[in-house]
Order: sequence, then structure tokens, then C-alpha cells
Amino acid sequence: MSDLQGQIWMDGTFCDWKDAKIHILTHTLHYGTGVFEGVRAYETESGPAIFRLKDHTDRLFNSANLVGMQIPFEKNIIMQAQCEAVSQNNLKNAYIRPLCFYGSEGMGLRADNLKVHCAIAAWDWGPYLGAEQIINGIRVKVSPFPKRNPEAMIYKAKATGNYINSMLALKDALSHGYDEALILGTDNSVNEGSGENFFLVKDNKLVTPKLVTVLDGITRKTIIQLAKDLDIETLERNISVDEVYECDEAFFTGTAAEVTPIIEVDDNKINNGLPGPLTKQLQANYFNLIRGKHDKYNEWLTRVEKK
Repeated sequence: MSDLQGQIWMDGTFCDWKDAKIHILTHTLHYGTGVFEGVRAYETESGPAIFRLKDHTDRLFNSANLVGMQIPFEKNIIMQAQCEAVSQNNLKNAYIRPLCFYGSEGMGLRADNLKVHCAIAAWDWGPYLGAEQIINGIRVKVSPFPKRNPEAMIYKAKATGNYINSMLALKDALSHGYDEALILGTDNSVNEGSGENFFLVKDNKLVTPKLVTVLDGITRKTIIQLAKDLDIETLERNISVDEVYECDEAFFTGTAAEVTPIIEVDDNKINNGLPGPLTKQLQANYFNLIRGKHDKYNEWLTRVEKK
């Protein structure tokens, strides 16, 4: 990533990609005290457009508030910087990464003289779990660890430190030949993927875990709305692993993962081992929406002015 060409916004100004550096004693590097977002822009007939920019920016500020961080820029500045990161880099499609972190002004957990720094990078990044996988589906492994405790961490915050759990679960899945992990809660109910929300389909209804230790995903909310448009009911409740094995369809959602079918869990095929019809319908509707082909939700798209 450090070898890419382009411009990155840091603390109010753009710099060359290669010059976007921090000190080795940066507090967030040591203690995981940052907050971030994953945002996407897509090519539309009228140029690139960022999907649900305001919702992502609101969540960034909410995450900061939950961890006691004061972002030193107004929301409109952060939103404008994300647009400019796309235009400055001449991107038609973009993954955008806003990050707010504590600097190297002090060290130790009690450091009270730390500044909050903000950076926004944008680059062209294809489907997170693979172009073929988003069409044909992925194989998932139920993670033996770590189980998530609602009392242990602030899961409503998209905080950097929260993702240590996810990295361990994903590493375990990949080492066993799977594409992704499925993480459980302390009650052994299904939680989420390493970086995605989880849905299953049973009897033409969507079922997804309750927002207890699950991030309130923006793609998750979008899919629930698209299902509602199709008169498909969504149930938010605990899900057992056995229910996953026996469901009709399953898929992950997320800004990076978009809508990715799950065709196998722990070597158990989901139904016939192919992406299901409702998954494919929701996926198609989602792709139409983000590319400006769904007039009902055009307000979710922020057009990016050319450089």
C-alpha cells in the first residue's frame, strides 16, 4: 500500500502518498485508540458518487465520542475531504479510509497531551473477498475464538483496537483453507464475520443477529431496506450455528465485502451449495443502487465534482 501513487489528506491538507507518514511512537499504533470508516465511491452515469457519505461520517464521529476522542474538524470538512480524496486521485471507483488517531505527543495510557490527527486515503480497490467469490460465493469457518462479550468492548464504535479479535479469527479461517470466519458471541450464537455483518434466509425471511456485540453496519441497514421494498421481512434475533447449517441461503454484507454469498460453512453446503435467489436479487438491487440506477435512493449518493 505504501508504494501507491496519489494524494492523501492529512490534518487539513493533501500530501504525496509516499509522504503520508507518522512517528513510530504514535499512541494509536501502540494502544489501538483510533477510529475509522470504510466508505466506497462508485462510477455512475454522472461521474463518481460516494455511497451514504453522511451516514459513514456520522458513525465516525459517534465512534470517536464513544472512545472519548474529540475530532478537530467539523463533519462538513471531513465529508468534503473524502470527496476531494476521490477527485484528487482521479478515481472513478474508490475505497475511502478516514482514520482519526492520537499522535506521538506523549506515551503511556495516561498520556493527556495527545493531539487527534485525521487522515483520509482513497484508492481503487475491487471486491474485498474476491471478484469471483462475490459471484460464486465463499466458504466460511466458524471461529473457535475469540467469542465476543458485550461487556468487554465498545462494539458500537468502529475502533481500531476492536479488530484484533477479527484478525485472529480470520487468520484461523484462512489457515484452514476457508475464505472468511464466522465469529460467535459468549452464548455461542452467531455474531458476525471478521469484517462483515451476517444474514441468513429461511422460509423467505431474512434473519440477522441483534445489535448487541455487532457493528451497526451501513450496508446491513441498506439491505434491510431493500428487503423491505421486496416485502421480505427481516428478523433480528439470536442465531444458532445449527440454524446456519440448515438455512436456505446465507450472505455477508459490508462496505468492503458489499453483498457476498456464503455457500458453505464448516464443510456443510448451504442448501445446494450455490448462491440463493434472494441473495442474488438483493445483491443485484444493491449494485444498481450504488451505481445510481435506483431513483428511490439517489439521496444516498454524493456526487464528486471533477478536479
